[in-house]
Amino acid sequence: VPAGVYETVAHYEPGPIGILFQLVQGFLHIVQPNAFPQEDILRKFMLKHHIIEKKTEYQKPENIVLTLQAIYYEIGFLVCAAVGLLFAILMPVVGLFFCMCRCCDNCGGEMHQRQRKNADCRRGLLGTLLFSTSLVITIGVLCAYAANQNLSSQVKNIRRYVNSNMRDLHTFANDTPMQIDYLLSQYATAKNKVIYDLNNIGPLLGGRIHDQLDKEVHAALDGALNMAAAMRETKEALENASMGLEVLQEGTGKLGFNLSLVRTSINRTLSDPGCHDEESDATTAQLCRNIRQSLSQLQISANFTRLPNVNVQLAKMKDVLKMDLSTIVQRGFSSFNDTPHMVTEQTRSVVENVQSLMDDIGRNISSFSKIFPVQSCLTNFTIFISHVHAKIEDHYPEIDKMDFYRWIGCITLCCMVVLVLAFNYLGLLCGTLGYDKHASPTTRGCISNTGGTMLIAGVGISFIFSWVLMGLVTIIFLAGGNMEKLVCEPFHTKEVFKVVDTPYLVHPDWRNFIPGYLYNDPDMDLTAESFYSTCKDNKGIYSALRLDKVFNISSFLNTTVFTKDVVARLNNVKIDLRGIILLEAEGKQNLLDFSEAGLLEINYADYLEEVNKGVTAVDLLSFARELEAQTDLMPRSGLQMALKGHAGTLRQIHSQQILPMEQAMSALNQSMRYLERTASDLPNKVLAVIEAIEAAQYVISHNATHLINRETAKFTATIVGYFNQYIEWVKTALAMEVAPCKPFSNMVDTAEIITCSFLVDSMNTFWMGLGCSTLLLLPSIILAVKLAKFYRRMETEDVYDDIETIPMKTDCVNNTSH
Repeated sequence: VPAGVYETVAHYEPGPIGILFQLVQGFLHIVQPNAFPQEDILRKFMLKHHIIEKKTEYQKPENIVLTLQAIYYEIGFLVCAAVGLLFAILMPVVGLFFCMCRCCDNCGGEMHQRQRKNADCRRGLLGTLLFSTSLVITIGVLCAYAANQNLSSQVKNIRRYVNSNMRDLHTFANDTPMQIDYLLSQYATAKNKVIYDLNNIGPLLGGRIHDQLDKEVHAALDGALNMAAAMRETKEALENASMGLEVLQEGTGKLGFNLSLVRTSINRTLSDPGCHDEESDATTAQLCRNIRQSLSQLQISANFTRLPNVNVQLAKMKDVLKMDLSTIVQRGFSSFNDTPHMVTEQTRSVVENVQSLMDDIGRNISSFSKIFPVQSCLTNFTIFISHVHAKIEDHYPEIDKMDFYRWIGCITLCCMVVLVLAFNYLGLLCGTLGYDKHASPTTRGCISNTGGTMLIAGVGISFIFSWVLMGLVTIIFLAGGNMEKLVCEPFHTKEVFKVVDTPYLVHPDWRNFIPGYLYNDPDMDLTAESFYSTCKDNKGIYSALRLDKVFNISSFLNTTVFTKDVVARLNNVKIDLRGIILLEAEGKQNLLDFSEAGLLEINYADYLEEVNKGVTAVDLLSFARELEAQTDLMPRSGLQMALKGHAGTLRQIHSQQILPMEQAMSALNQSMRYLERTASDLPNKVLAVIEAIEAAQYVISHNATHLINRETAKFTATIVGYFNQYIEWVKTALAMEVAPCKPFSNMVDTAEIITCSFLVDSMNTFWMGLGCSTLLLLPSIILAVKLAKFYRRMETEDVYDDIETIPMKTDCVNNTSH
């Protein structure tokens, strides 16, 4: 919430004079160490005096006890006040008797000074003590003067504090409507969020429904897609098997013919005369017999002609693949993925109704200013502030005049003491400078005599003014000390609020006076302390003054933000997913046709038996190598060359016929094994896929109601959550941020600063300095009277006879004859 800046800083640092303030507060703590009076003294005392109407009530025992308790609490102040009053009463009496005594040549009034050996020492000691005493008195007067000046300078700051507080109150009044408008305008944020979700109800609500069903549906349709892939692969395997079988059957015929030719050729070669025993050596004949015996191995091993073809199954698979099952399954995916769009279309009317309701809610919230006239109240408050400020401004000249008179009065009191100090300092100066140690008491110089006379004049002035000073000091002490202990110190500890909040204190029928005045509800839990503390934390005026008593924002928002109507309309959402078709009937039939394609009728064992055999009974390459090896043992002849030619023919047959046939056999082996795996339990696999799709279809068409209701409830909770979030934010902002009432606590703090920091502390420091100076006038009087004897010119002195050394008293005239 945008907030204004309050300029008042309700904090005061007194500066160096704060040391004196702390000193005075420490003295007051010694004078009055008792804790702030609580239930047993001050509250009861105030309550008693609130209800007492007859003087006879004071004679009741409980009132007597209460009075004694109050006296005990004030005992320190009473003792100090008694001392001050005793001083004020006795000083003029003592001064009167002192004057009469001196007129009778007593009390130092006799103009005669006895000669003593330690006269110089006594004079120096008395002068030092008087100077020290005067110096301390001077410090006291300076403290009083500083306090007086501080108060005058701080009085000038009162206008700054008052103006700052008044400007803060204007800021408070001016910013509050803007902040409330901001609160109301933020409904647009919640409204836009709701509208956004409603406009995207398909992706949000339909998407969640889709995600909940996706796991089962996706698995079922993936099974159908896998079957479609298996169909294509099965067709390819059948085609490969058919082609491979034809290749092998054709190759077997050619290979058998070629092997027959090779055997015939080798037999013809072995008929050479070189192979007979009669015409050849024994080794060659034996080799020829071995070769002739091994010719039986040159024949085909695998018989592919006995294997039936797979043309029937291939034809059926081609018929099956005439229908593209993948396309049908993809249509099922598309139908299922269209759930968000389906939800959007089926909830269009409900969404429009809720959106129209949002506009109604916005208009109701905008009516807040009509229901609760904030602007008019704040306008009246602003007028009141301006009126009060003007009244205060009118009193500034009077305040300045009163402060001037006060300043003059305090300066006058200080001048009384300064006058005494002036006589003391001048007396000490003249007496010290004019003193001649060689002169006798009767022959002292004029300057010395003037110094003594000034000291006696200071004594007289002290008697004249000291009782007045002490009387005023006592009065100021009682007022300022009690203000410090009963107002200022309890304010800092918040004890004063407990007294102010005393039940039935202001009104005998009111427990709390603030709500009693404001709302005529004295039982409301609203106290001065709670109001001050809340505003001190800069929280809103709504929570500080418990304005919910006047205008309950919760009730207003609950009645204007129609969350129940929103919920009711969203509960009308009806979503029907029966339009989703996962797999059409022709797709299911296509799957059944695949299971009935005759894959189980193929004799896979015969195929695998033949392809696992070799193409020939013997490896032609091995046979050729063996033939060459045996031929190499023969002598070089035409026979040898012919046999080697036959070995080359076998190698050629191997490379040209055996290798392609082996590759065809390998491919046929792979195709047959794949077909065997595919055909294994194929009908049950197809039925399982169809059943999974039908189960998913049943869930979508019949059992999705609970899921739809649950997800709709979540969506509704989200929509309502935006309203609740807005409502809670408004409540929190209104309590914590809107119309922060810091200016009101600042006013209290400012009043405390003006009363305690400006007035009471300065006043207490004034009486402290002036009181100490006044008390020290007593030793100053005694020391001045005694010291004046050493400075004034005496009328008589002690004279000693040279012969008899008998002291004789004589006057000034007789001294000349001596």
